[in-house]
Amino acid sequence: MRTPADELLTPRDKGIPTFAIGTTVTELLATSPRLEEFWTPMIVLDDSAIRHNVDTMAAWCRERGLQIMPHGKTTMSPTLWRRQLDAGAMGITLATMGQVRVARSFDVSSIMLANAVVDERSLHYLAAELADPELRFVCWVDSVDTVDVMTAALQALDVPRPVDVCVELGAPGGRSGARTIDAAIEVAERVVQAPTLRLAGVAGYEGSLAHERSHSAVHAVREYLERQVELHNRIRHLYGPGEVYVTAGGSAYFDIVADVYADADATSDEYPTHFTLRSGAYIVHDDGFYRQISPFDEGRTEGEDAHRFRTAMHGIARVVSQPETGLALLDGGKRDFPYDEGLPIPRHMASDLGATWRPLSDAAVTTMNDQHSYLRWSSAAPAPVAVGSVVALGLSHPCTAFDKWRVLPVVDSWTSGAVIDLVRTYF
Repeated sequence: MRTPADELLTPRDKGIPTFAIGTTVTELLATSPRLEEFWTPMIVLDDSAIRHNVDTMAAWCRERGLQIMPHGKTTMSPTLWRRQLDAGAMGITLATMGQVRVARSFDVSSIMLANAVVDERSLHYLAAELADPELRFVCWVDSVDTVDVMTAALQALDVPRPVDVCVELGAPGGRSGARTIDAAIEVAERVVQAPTLRLAGVAGYEGSLAHERSHSAVHAVREYLERQVELHNRIRHLYGPGEVYVTAGGSAYFDIVADVYADADATSDEYPTHFTLRSGAYIVHDDGFYRQISPFDEGRTEGEDAHRFRTAMHGIARVVSQPETGLALLDGGKRDFPYDEGLPIPRHMASDLGATWRPLSDAAVTTMNDQHSYLRWSSAAPAPVAVGSVVALGLSHPCTAFDKWRVLPVVDSWTSGAVIDLVRTYF
């Protein structure tokens, strides 16, 4: 079976040591590499935090009788997907058919596409993949037009079995999805009439309806999820033989999803129903958006540490210039670090990689260019960093962090410089 560790490292894999070029990840790891051998800028992953987050989410879902198919588009890393699957995830969620093709090339056999498939070329590919009896695949539809486009394309192909589809329920002002329950029922009825499709449940995404934890935001999310369960109850009689899904849940409101799903009546279902979360960002958490909104952030959750997520990704950049008092320029910018959900947050500094990290306070990244970040502090204060020193940055939004890197080093813990793995991405 093909694995990312079998692929050669090349000069296109930014940040890797020069001596690693032309080796595989396995060969590099055999040299016991240290973080100080890597080039800046970089994003470093913390293995101990990843392990904790994956185990925490898996145990929490098991306790509540929930399935999880974590959203793989967060990392697009088969190595990290495997860790989630090994911890009990039922499959991987993806967002595009291109991502599905990547997953299939790494033998992922259980996939939810949180989207519709209406491109004839993608459907042709899907029809061929469905010849694999081990493949579990389900996608979404949100309109009669979507159903009709899929049906027309699939009828012209030799489809070995019907494509499982969930009816997506949306909300006014939200993203995709039928805007009313009645409209969604009409879609479900059209699916039942399509010989190349099988109605497999209901789906949706609550995260587009709110972006914080105010009373009104939580109410909007809960109300939407209750409507989703109502839709499931109203189309139960349309389900045919096979698995049924009721699915929602990003990484911000999965606790509310669990509460609403716990009240759903599944006792009369003729077919097995999987109440399924699709959270993805929890695997690395962050120091920004999800830190502020996740129910499991270490600063929000009461109780034992076991029920808190830990930040598992850190940016590292080097000071390359101090052109004026109170300003330092770092060698990492928008091409290296996420910025769409908040600028990086200076957390620690060291004289160099491999040296002792010290807290960095009273400084902020105020602006970013393509390849620079502007680190500022009070002009009355002494410079907290020097040219050539390194700064560790808290990052916000994993989904736009991973896509900037082909290879990310993994250390055994944030306090250690021992590189124990390299995670490869496939965006």
